[in-house]
Amino acid sequence: MAEHLDVLVVGAGISGIGAAYYLKNRCPERTFAVLEGRPNIGGTWDLFRYPGIRSDSEMYTLGYAFHPWTADKSIAKAPLILDYLNDTIDTYGIRPHIRYQHKVISASFSTPDARWTVQIANGESGETIEITCNFLFMCSGYYNYDEGHCPDFPGRDDFAGQVVHPQFWPDDIDYTGKKVVVIGSGATAVTLIPELAKKARKVTMLQRSPTYIVAGPSEDKIALWLRDRLPKKTAYRLSRWRNVLVHQFFFTLARRAPKFARKQIREGQLPYLPDDFDFSHLDPQYNPWDQRICLTPDADFFDAIKDGVAEIVTDTIETFTETGLKLTSGTDLEADLIVTATGLKLQFLAGVPLVVDGEAIKLSDLLTYKAMMFSGVPNMALSFGYTNASWTLKSDLTGEYVCRLLNHMKRKGYRVCVPENHDPSVNDTPFLDFTSGYITRALADMPKQGSKAPWKMYQNYPLDLLMIRYGRIDDKAMQFS
Repeated sequence: MAEHLDVLVVGAGISGIGAAYYLKNRCPERTFAVLEGRPNIGGTWDLFRYPGIRSDSEMYTLGYAFHPWTADKSIAKAPLILDYLNDTIDTYGIRPHIRYQHKVISASFSTPDARWTVQIANGESGETIEITCNFLFMCSGYYNYDEGHCPDFPGRDDFAGQVVHPQFWPDDIDYTGKKVVVIGSGATAVTLIPELAKKARKVTMLQRSPTYIVAGPSEDKIALWLRDRLPKKTAYRLSRWRNVLVHQFFFTLARRAPKFARKQIREGQLPYLPDDFDFSHLDPQYNPWDQRICLTPDADFFDAIKDGVAEIVTDTIETFTETGLKLTSGTDLEADLIVTATGLKLQFLAGVPLVVDGEAIKLSDLLTYKAMMFSGVPNMALSFGYTNASWTLKSDLTGEYVCRLLNHMKRKGYRVCVPENHDPSVNDTPFLDFTSGYITRALADMPKQGSKAPWKMYQNYPLDLLMIRYGRIDDKAMQFS
C-alpha cells in the first residue's frame, strides 16, 4: 500500500522550507514530507553557479519572517543564502522531513477519497513510488530547472569559442584575459558582468533594448544600527517593515508618476558613470516597474563601465561568426566566450500534470484564488512570490494561510476545500501584468487572475497581509465539504 501523509510539500527551496516551518509549528499534529527533486536543498541558490550569483532583493525581506537575517550584507551572494537556509532547517528541525531526489511526475485527486495520489520518481533507487496525501502544497518555484530560454541564434555552430547559458555554468570555465560578450540586460547580466570584469580582458553587454539599473548599498546601515541597539528579533522586524514600506512607496510612485520616477533613476546613475557615457543605453522604452528593476550593489556594474573593462552595446544579432558576433548594424563583436543571459523558461507547478476526478486540468483554464489556490482544484496550494518585491514576503503569507485553512478544516470536520467562482462580474485578466520577456512568452500557458478579490493578485504586501492573515477563511468563494 502507498504511504499516506497529511501534507506533501513539493520543493525544498525558500518556499518549501518556509512551508515546512509553518506546518511543523502551527499544525504540529499533521504528518508531512518535503519532496526535493535535486540532491540538495536551496532551489535557485543551489542550482545557479555562475560567478557572483546573489540576491537582487535585500535579505531583510527575502529572509523569513520567523528567522532573522543576521549577516552584515543585505544583498547576499548564494553561498551566504544557502548557509542561512541550512541554518533555518537545523534550527527548526526541518531536515528529517526532507526527501531528496524525489521528483513528482504526476498527481491525481479523488473527491470521494479526499486525497491526492502522487507519483514520484526516486532518483536514488530508480523506482517510481506512490504517496497519497490529503493536501498538496506546491513550492517548486516558477521556472524550469532543466531548461533555460535561449533563442535559436543563426550561425551559432560557426563560433569557435565557448557558448554558456548562466543556468548551466560549468565549473571548469576560465575567462581570464578573454573577451566576453554577455547577451542580455536583465538581473543575471547585471550580476555577471562586474564579476567577469575582475578577470576578463573586456566584457560587453549586448542588449536589444535597455533595462532600468539602479545602484544601492550592499549593507543596510540603518538595519545594522538597529541590530546593535535592540533585541535581534525586534530589530529584524523593524528593518523588514521599513524596507517593505519604502519599496512599496517607490513602486506605487513609479506606477503613478513614471516620468518623475525615470528622472530620479537617471539622477541616481549620473555620479557613477563617465561624463561622456551614452545614456541611451540606459533609457528603456517602458516605464519603471513595467518590468523588474535591476540592482547593482555598491554600483559594481557602473564601476566596471567606468573602469573601461565593461561596455554596453545596444543592437541585435544578425549571426554568430567564427570570431564572435555580427550585429544588424554591421558591427562585428569579437569574443572568446559568449554568455547567453537570455532568460528563464517559466514553469508552473514544476510541470506536474494534474488530474481531478479523472479529468486532466489545464492551467490556462483556471482562475487563481488569492494568487495561491486554483478554481476547481481541491486541497492544493501554490507558493508564488511577488514580482515587484521579495519572493519570501508572499511565500510566508501563503505558508501561514495554508495552516489556517488546515486547522479550520479540522475544527469543522471538513475533508475537502476548493475555491469556486460564482460571481459573474469577475472578469479574467492575465496572471501577471509585467512585460518582461520571460513572462510574456509564458502567459498563454498560465492561469488567470480575476478582476476583483479574492481572485485578484494585488502585488501589495500590506494589502495581502490584511486579506490573507486576517481575512475570513470561509468566504463565499471557498467551498468546504
